[in-house]
Amino acid sequence: MHRYFLELAYKGTHYSGFQVQANANSIQTETEKALAVYFKQEINLTGSSRTDAGVHALQNFFHFDTELNITQNDLYRLNAILPKDIIAKNVFVVKPDAHCRFDALSREYQYFIYRSKDPFKSDRAWFYPYKTDINILQETAAIVKQYTDFTSFSKRNTQVKNFLCTIQFSEWTEKDDCLIYTVRANRFLRGMVKGLVGTMLKAGRKLITPEEFKNIIEAKDCTAANFTPPAHGLFLVAVKYPEDIFIK
Repeated sequence: MHRYFLELAYKGTHYSGFQVQANANSIQTETEKALAVYFKQEINLTGSSRTDAGVHALQNFFHFDTELNITQNDLYRLNAILPKDIIAKNVFVVKPDAHCRFDALSREYQYFIYRSKDPFKSDRAWFYPYKTDINILQETAAIVKQYTDFTSFSKRNTQVKNFLCTIQFSEWTEKDDCLIYTVRANRFLRGMVKGLVGTMLKAGRKLITPEEFKNIIEAKDCTAANFTPPAHGLFLVAVKYPEDIFIK
């Protein structure tokens, strides 16, 4: 029996999320269907994270167990079966106890905002045509790294046991008329990146001060944060694992 990590990229517009959900289509559902068609047997996938409906990914992972010997040539044929908005990028043989969710060292997200009307960005970034102070955005991004309890940036009805996250990187950049927020952490809470983006933008528009942004973090109250940024501006861009779980 082999354990594999399957690396995917996808456009999440038409899906309810990454992992299987009742009465809704997901990336996992479509991938399991394609695997069953190609390999003529059921393969059950375990996902590395629960990206929400409409969120995109440049890199995400499933793991699964099978006696099949799977190669890159199989991926070529599998991609002919998968929908056009999902691509299997790579497959890795890993140690039998490797887990794509629990072994992840970090995940990195980017949120994209564009400020001039552009039909080519409308489903992959948030149109936000407001004057925003990039220096204040950078100040609030730096504040984020000072904290570990992000209760204020977790949506309700979550099943997590704690709200602690170690933020490894938090920064805003400007490129091609886009504002891009990049954040990397050991884990993320439900709605956390959108909550951070929405609340930092309030500071960038001078609707709140950086000190008030701090107060929102310290309040540990999700009603104080702004979760209005839509899912289609959010990308999971990287999931990092220890090198020693991969079998060369």
